[in-house]
Amino acid sequence: MIARAIRIILTAVIALLLSAPTAMATTPKEDISATVNRILDVLRDKNLDRPQRRQTLTELIKGRFDFETMSRSTLGKNWRKATPEQRQRFMELFSALLEATYLGRIEAYTDETVAYGDEKIRGKKALVKTSIRSGNTDIPIHYKLVRKTDGWYVYDVVIEGVSLVRNFRGSYGHIIEREGFEKLFAKMEAKIAELKKGRQ
Repeated sequence: MIARAIRIILTAVIALLLSAPTAMATTPKEDISATVNRILDVLRDKNLDRPQRRQTLTELIKGRFDFETMSRSTLGKNWRKATPEQRQRFMELFSALLEATYLGRIEAYTDETVAYGDEKIRGKKALVKTSIRSGNTDIPIHYKLVRKTDGWYVYDVVIEGVSLVRNFRGSYGHIIEREGFEKLFAKMEAKIAELKKGRQ
């Protein structure tokens, strides 16, 4: 399940990366596009070395995801059981895992294209539908966003009907139930180290 979740992350971030930018960030769709525009500028900047590029990309991507809401939804009932220290540790590891998973893939993005579909806004929540074309296949990707004071932020991604948050919730929930938070953290740290070693 964790491997499937990682594939979901990769596809979702590539979709964000390759979407066509719009002019002003006033709607969920436009906020995502504004971030994509800045990411593409970084990728095209020949004056940045690899560490600088990765650092800038990390900051841009983290700036569009609401990791607190995503972490709370991923842990579900276990969020209420966790101590403040455990919640903070999970958020740190979860964001680091996402970064380690997709950063190298973003740097090597290909010629996939993304088209935007419907945008639905209900109060402080929104859904943006997109479709990524890879070869002759169209993959539906839906972004769930929440409105904050300074814009819209992604808190879940649904690819072909599979929710990133629900996928992680299932695998992480089983680990917590059987082995506890500390064992989950150890597994997450090991996976992060493995991914970082692989992209060196």
